[in-house]
Amino acid sequence: MPKSHTPGVPKLLRVLNDQAALKLLLEDGPQTRAQLAERTSMSKVTASQMMERLQTRGLVEVVGSKSGGRGPNASLYAAVPAFTYVVGVEVGPVTTKGACADFTGRIVGRAEIDVEGSTDPVAVVRRVVTDSVADAGIEMAKVQRITLGTPGVIDPASGDIGFSWNLPAWHRGLRTALNEEFAAAVAIENDVNLATVAEQRSGGAGGATDFVYAWFGGGLGLGVILNGNLYRGASGAAGEIGFLPVPGGDLPTGGIVTRLSKGSYQRVIGGDAVLDIGAKHGFEAAEPEDVLTAAVEAREAGAACLDEIARGIALGIVAVCVLLDPTVVVLGGPVGYAGGLVLAGRVAAHTSQLAPVNPSVVAGTVIEEPIMRGAILHGLDAVRESLFD
Repeated sequence: MPKSHTPGVPKLLRVLNDQAALKLLLEDGPQTRAQLAERTSMSKVTASQMMERLQTRGLVEVVGSKSGGRGPNASLYAAVPAFTYVVGVEVGPVTTKGACADFTGRIVGRAEIDVEGSTDPVAVVRRVVTDSVADAGIEMAKVQRITLGTPGVIDPASGDIGFSWNLPAWHRGLRTALNEEFAAAVAIENDVNLATVAEQRSGGAGGATDFVYAWFGGGLGLGVILNGNLYRGASGAAGEIGFLPVPGGDLPTGGIVTRLSKGSYQRVIGGDAVLDIGAKHGFEAAEPEDVLTAAVEAREAGAACLDEIARGIALGIVAVCVLLDPTVVVLGGPVGYAGGLVLAGRVAAHTSQLAPVNPSVVAGTVIEEPIMRGAILHGLDAVRESLFD
């Protein structure tokens, strides 16, 4: 009986090896062939062959050398930043920001435009993308992916906006229109989900494979990571925690609940509620995050204010924890970041008093542009996966 042959196996192994080596170079910076061989448990010969293949594709280059003691210096390899580019777009009701990043994730171009009252989302995206690419000094043809982070529900089947309460002109069909506008592939993702990805990679989640990221600001949102993957739900509405029924928050009235309705949890600890709590304790502010900043800085004088806010937050956190039992709860959004470790500790204490759960409640650490950072990571993930399809 003839032997069975599996000619695809060696090719698959080469692809996996190349993918692993490129991932190490992108995440940890320049390395020698010997270092890559050691870290991937491959022979030096195999590592040399990997580098040759990746160099041939224009993915890596020699950027220097490193002394290894005896013998000649070893070449240092690194990913080629200019191999390709992605653009992340953070959409808001007043301003929209864009950032162009190279293959390593370094932001090389930026743009920001005023969009208040705009009724042409395609024109908004076109301008912010082209401006950020122009600021980077590259040709649009070098951009491979564009990711938009927007508030609202994104249909997981179509990848289109289902509804966004503060972006009424952003509607179904927008993703198709944008893909017709640009040669680069365009994706739309919920903004809190993107901030969750940013915290997953380099933030407070600490490498946990099951965690939730809670966004507190003017609005509320929740990003859910299960088994290392972002969970969106059947209709993309997973994480719309503003509608959680909680004590102290009146339920929407009128018999018909729409996404324009103000949910129970939103009434208790949304931006307006935080401003009211702050005013009650003598911390008048224009933005909810300013209440937290002032209360934290006030130390003992701000303790009562922080406790009341923490109790309100804990009502939703405990509901999430008894359902999902995450390893870590990351507090983010403007309020979560402003409250920091002081707020996180109080939320953890109140949560454990409300139910027999004891999650690790931590403050988010990707304070600077978490949505933009997540949009760039989303685009780069898609590019890097496509390289080895």
